[in-house]
Amino acid sequence: MHPRAAEFEERTRERYEVDLDVLEFEAGTETAAAAADAVGCETGAIASTIVVSLSGGERDGALVAAITSGTNRLALDAVADHFGADAAEMGDPSRIREVVGWSIGGVPPVCHDDALPTVFDPTLAEYDTVYGAAGTPSAVFAVEPETLAELADATVVDLTE
Repeated sequence: MHPRAAEFEERTRERYEVDLDVLEFEAGTETAAAAADAVGCETGAIASTIVVSLSGGERDGALVAAITSGTNRLALDAVADHFGADAAEMGDPSRIREVVGWSIGGVPPVCHDDALPTVFDPTLAEYDTVYGAAGTPSAVFAVEPETLAELADATVVDLTE
């Protein structure tokens, strides 16, 4: 197992007292469609974690996380409105790595170095099992959507287009 995927698995055990089995794929799972093909599920069952930077308002400069269904596109204006910011944009990859502790393409929805305010796409609740990144672009883990929202301390709200 890749060391970062093993680290993710260990962190979930230590922080949440939960055993999440990490699945690794040679083909990679960088996109929701690729992850769904590798896992053998619908693209909508992929729980993509998107880290967004806010500007303006009380949270100026803050990073927030959005866990969205692989079939949905995050509406950055809706994210800004939800968090009381003037605007929102995709987070800078190096800042994400520094603050969250994981690199884009493999950012898991949980086990961040710094806790981020997190929103959760209600579309994910339509599935019995969803799959999130497990620390690398080629690793995912399976979990019930309700459990994932709870572990991420996420607010369920639709901020997609």
